[in-house]
Amino acid sequence: MNLFLIPAFLFFMGSLIGWGIEVLFRRFFSAKKWINPGFLTGPYLPLYGFSLCVLYYMAGLEEVIPIQTLWLKRLTLFILMAVCITFVEYIAGVIFIKHMKIKLWDYSNEWGNIDGIICPLFSFFWAVLSAVYYFGIHPHILDALRWLSENLAFSFCIGFFYGIFIIDLVYSTNLVAKVRKFSVDNEIVMKYEELKEHIKSSKAERKEKYRFLLSMYTTVPISEYLKEYYEKHKEDYDEIKNKLKKAP
Repeated sequence: MNLFLIPAFLFFMGSLIGWGIEVLFRRFFSAKKWINPGFLTGPYLPLYGFSLCVLYYMAGLEEVIPIQTLWLKRLTLFILMAVCITFVEYIAGVIFIKHMKIKLWDYSNEWGNIDGIICPLFSFFWAVLSAVYYFGIHPHILDALRWLSENLAFSFCIGFFYGIFIIDLVYSTNLVAKVRKFSVDNEIVMKYEELKEHIKSSKAERKEKYRFLLSMYTTVPISEYLKEYYEKHKEDYDEIKNKLKKAP
């Protein structure tokens, strides 16, 4: 049973906590505004859910690291954790850019970035979060699962989460498919957060209610917003296309 409960519980907690971290980070450090991150509608980020699962299983590697000094062994472990999560982040970014023609995040302005998907600065943040996980969360996971098995009401909450998550995934994937088609037709890669911000401002102009969690929901066909967004950023996209054509 633990083989199922542990990753299910970790994905659940990681997705919710990660979403909260991203919302606060973008509000106070990067975008300086409230943004619902990711391509899903609800308050969860699967990337953090998968990452927390990775951290849990990698924590067991400490015993096999051939270093005697305890602090150095743990530092090596945190670096390995950060590398693995950075790899997960890169794979997720490539999948969305290459196959969905959408850029969910952009590190192009960060030093040492690779394709604007990963960079040393955020890999460092992953290492810090790995240390926070190791000292603050990992020692209590089994106790949390034990408590979970004794409190079936919370188990119902997790089941409810996955039910809503699957519905949201289907809805958001259908929406992303429309964005992808538009991007493919116009030979561009859409910046998802910029599109969200465009929809928000357009809704304000139309005096249409804006919903933080349903930021992509609108009574106006999404194709109209896509056309408006493309026209607004057409010069930037044309410049990118010209650079790609001139590149060897």
